[in-house]
Amino acid sequence: MPEAKVVDEKVYTVPLRDVKLSSRARRGDTAISVLRDFVARHSHVAGEDVWIDPKVNEIIWSRGRKNVPSKISVKVLKLQDGTAEVIML
Repeated sequence: MPEAKVVDEKVYTVPLRDVKLSSRARRGDTAISVLRDFVARHSHVAGEDVWIDPKVNEIIWSRGRKNVPSKISVKVLKLQDGTAEVIML
């Protein structure tokens, strides 16, 4: 399959402070959901069409499940096939 062309490329600082409202044991999972929803809303794609790079996942989970960062800066690539990729800067 040929590579999809990049239509749009933006840098976002995603606030993850709403994650603190969830239970301590679920904060890592909630942070991934908040990131996916934020990118879907700002890129105008469906939530299941957002691909998160493993390095972004490692940054979120680097301090453990209970202590996630309060914000994260990422680059979002919107592709021609209607998907969005989230990568580190």
